[in-house]
Amino acid sequence: MAIQTQPNAQEVNQLIQLLNQGHLSQAESLVKQLISKHPNVFMLHHILSLALDQQQKFAEAAISYQNALSIQPNTPDLLFNLAIVQTHLNKILEAEQTYRKAIALQPRFFEAHGNLGTLLQKQGKLDEAIASYQAGLGINPQDARGYFNLGTALRDKGLLQEAINSYQSAIKLFPNYTDAYNNLGETLRDQGNMPEAVQHYQQALSLNPNHPAANYNMAEFLYLAKRYDEAIPYFERSQLDDWEDCVLYCLYKSQQFDAFKQRRDLIITQKPHTAPFLATLSTHYSINFKQEDPYNFCKNGFDFVYHNAIPELAPNSPLLQSLLNDIHHADIAERKQARLTNGKQSAGNLFKRPEASFRALSELVKREFMRYRNKYAGADCELIKSFPTELEFTSSWFVKMQQGGHLNGHIHEIGWISGAVYLAMPSTEEIREGAFEYGTHGDDYPQQHQDFPTQFIKPAVGEIVLFPSSLFHRTIPFNAKEERICVAFDLKPQHQSTARSSY
Repeated sequence: MAIQTQPNAQEVNQLIQLLNQGHLSQAESLVKQLISKHPNVFMLHHILSLALDQQQKFAEAAISYQNALSIQPNTPDLLFNLAIVQTHLNKILEAEQTYRKAIALQPRFFEAHGNLGTLLQKQGKLDEAIASYQAGLGINPQDARGYFNLGTALRDKGLLQEAINSYQSAIKLFPNYTDAYNNLGETLRDQGNMPEAVQHYQQALSLNPNHPAANYNMAEFLYLAKRYDEAIPYFERSQLDDWEDCVLYCLYKSQQFDAFKQRRDLIITQKPHTAPFLATLSTHYSINFKQEDPYNFCKNGFDFVYHNAIPELAPNSPLLQSLLNDIHHADIAERKQARLTNGKQSAGNLFKRPEASFRALSELVKREFMRYRNKYAGADCELIKSFPTELEFTSSWFVKMQQGGHLNGHIHEIGWISGAVYLAMPSTEEIREGAFEYGTHGDDYPQQHQDFPTQFIKPAVGEIVLFPSSLFHRTIPFNAKEERICVAFDLKPQHQSTARSSY
């Protein structure tokens, strides 16, 4: 009697039908039974991979894809799917290698080029990501998503006009591309062109009134324009990031104190105390009305300001010289900053740029973050108890100030720990000139009295200052002719995704 080495056609058709109808667990169960009888049939492993993948059983799906590829290794589509699963499993380097294998087998696989670009961008390999997106677009110039992704990488690199051009190409191909309209608005905002930025937010909202980011951006525009009552509905529709804290901000700035307190107290009872922006507001309200602060993110931020020297950045050190050279000579676009006087701020995320100096600095800053956490270990506040386990910079940028330069008081609404490394400091006789000042009042918050204390640090070249993102801070004006240069950054909590920062 002959041994059956293949499943019969009826069994295979049943599997395909179950898969197509979305009966995934039934398909998984049946195909596993068939694999036990026919372990070397490529199609069965392929079907099992798809059934597991679509159920988001990514670890099992990865094994199944690999089993299928061991039988039929030169299958670009399976390699593509495996790379997606590996990305879900956070096996980033493996996923990158798998995409490259798929592309080597099928060089015109534009979707693989695009996904590889996204993976490279997540790793901060912006030049490689841009090249990968461009390779995909060279194969399929009608790919609106490819232009959108390219725009995000160009913006990360600080190439704002190039990013604008890319978003416009995406919109030309797909006129209803709401994300592209929103991101184009954000990039125009970075250039300081608020009228056009608002037009593009509104265009996104005309296509999708509930678009989270466009609602949030419109709300931010309105609250910065002090149109607080108009901003609140946009924040509420956005449901994005710190929207509830922003609503509280609008209530507080418009002096609706009873509504503020009622809403704050409700949030405090329902959610963990892990929002720096709410901590700022709650602390200010409590000082203003001489009440105990019930929000335990970091009740006394003054106790958690960290000041240290980084030996690798000592005056005239090679790394310091490289950083200053790259800041002065690298092709880095500027970002408009309304709070900054007599100075320039870089656009994009500095620590994602390819220059070795910025990458080296990011590693030194991460080392200081670990020292910060260890120094304050055991503190009874969420700032330390919920300190991020994985260190990721939501943003990083340099600020160059000239004579008369200063930065008005502000906070970093979405952050956890913020800070700066000082690369050049002006020589001043007056100890406060050019200093870093921090406190619990700023941004023209309404005051019932003036008893809001401040402290300051006059950092030297090569020193770092880290502080809770809930603290107000500013740069005190200076009259010396030398430049003041720092690289500033925010540590990103895992549960947050964007930032609105200035330093």
